[in-house]
Amino acid sequence: MHRDRLPQLDGGLFVTDGGIETTLIYHQGLDLPEFAAFSLLEDDDGIEGLRRYYAPYVAIARERGLGLVLESPTWRANPDWAARIGYGLDELDVLNRRAIELMEELRNEAGSDAPVVISGCVGPQGDGYSPETMLSSAEAEAYHATQIGTFAGTAADLVTAITMTYVEEAVGVARAARAVGLPSAISFTVETDGTLPTGQGLGAAIEQVDAETERAPAYY
Repeated sequence: MHRDRLPQLDGGLFVTDGGIETTLIYHQGLDLPEFAAFSLLEDDDGIEGLRRYYAPYVAIARERGLGLVLESPTWRANPDWAARIGYGLDELDVLNRRAIELMEELRNEAGSDAPVVISGCVGPQGDGYSPETMLSSAEAEAYHATQIGTFAGTAADLVTAITMTYVEEAVGVARAARAVGLPSAISFTVETDGTLPTGQGLGAAIEQVDAETERAPAYY
């Protein structure tokens, strides 16, 4: 495991995936209610679809001797989004664990001498592009502690929060990860002018997260 020292911080190129929901829906024709890729972990056909999605990225990293970050398909695997499609907390815990187990299998099968990092992907409590409600930092920490706590008991090397639309939620994620000994990476949604949906500049948002978490995120 790489929790104590993330190899991507030492330089060099790393491959990671992109556009998982778009690929699964429009290229593979799979049904993702509420864009919840984690729902595919329920059966063998769904898992095979996920394997097909990750395979090209694993192959590129292996063929070129590059590092690889395997991002789990858990962007929607938090309590609110899961409840919308009928999953309870116990089921959610199982599927978040299963997601990291799949990443472990892919890492073991990669056959690469370069480092392979497993990231537990965390998405926003609400919409990832236009938030209707905003949590306080304390509320966000408590909310995301459910999923991040699950990741802490797996082979996940870090937590990556993507499509964060405002600072308070990012602060909560970073604090929740630090509380269970996981490094974190934060990615904000930005508009075409480089600002967050709240109007805050990206640089100012990063500075605020660092200030309110004692620089907890490993990177952005």
